[in-house]
Formats: sequence, C-alpha cells, structure tokens
Amino acid sequence: MFKQAAKDIMTKKVITASSATTIGELSRILIENNISGVPVVDKDGILVGMATDADIITEDLEPIFPIYFDPLIISYAFMDNFEKFEKSMKEYLATPVADIMVKRVRTVKQDTPVSEVARIMVKDRINRIPVVDESNKVQGIISRADILKSMIGEIED
Repeated sequence: MFKQAAKDIMTKKVITASSATTIGELSRILIENNISGVPVVDKDGILVGMATDADIITEDLEPIFPIYFDPLIISYAFMDNFEKFEKSMKEYLATPVADIMVKRVRTVKQDTPVSEVARIMVKDRINRIPVVDESNKVQGIISRADILKSMIGEIED
C-alpha cells in the first residue's frame, strides 16, 4: 500500500503567501482558491512558516466582536461599539501574516513515501504538508485529499 512517493501526489503549483501579506489578503487568497492554508515563503521561495484559516480565526478574536450585535436592532447606544468593532477588525485584517503563522512546520522531501506522509498527518493532526528540497525551498504541497486520491488510485490499479 502507498507505493508512491510525495513527488507523485503533490500539487506542484503551490499557492503561497509572504510574511508581509496581511491577514485580510490571506483571507482573500484562501477564499478565492477554496483552500484552508498556505506555506509562507521568503522572496526566494524558502519556507518560513505556515498560515491557515485556524490561525486567523482564534479565541483571541473574542474581544474584537461585540457581546451582542443584531443588525436589525442597531440603536445609537450600539453605534459606539460598532465603530470600535470596525476599527479593531480593520487593524486585525492589516496585521502581517508573520504575527499569526506557525514557524515550526512539518515538511517532507519529494522521495518521502506517501505512507510516511499519511503517518505524519495523522500523528501531528495536520491537514497539509509542504514538500521541500534540501535548501527548504517549497517544491509542492500535499493535502489530506491528495492522500485519499492516492489511496483510491492504489485500489483501482
């Protein structure tokens, strides 16, 4: 089972972000590409971190959201809270990805067996793993969906 290597199932056209990308820009990238996370790379394509939707939406956001907000019942009393909310959200969305990204990222090489990639994903409870070369430059990415596709391919062969 899983005779393939990482290079056989990885997505080669990797959508990435830089550490200077804002949380707002990252959110747009994730939504437009229907993905939940991206490798963060420097100008040379070297992996420096990973940023996901889970890094954006955290318990730390709780103070930004008003305790009670019903758009149908906005009164002058709520306008002050709404303005604070709007200002806090704008500041948050302007925050660089470097402030929220995970810096210690599990990676694999192109020749790593798919079975090992799957084991890492399950053990570390991660949804995607960047595939890097010897200099830590991103060559591809493997998602859990890629693992499932390879399993189906193995059964059908």
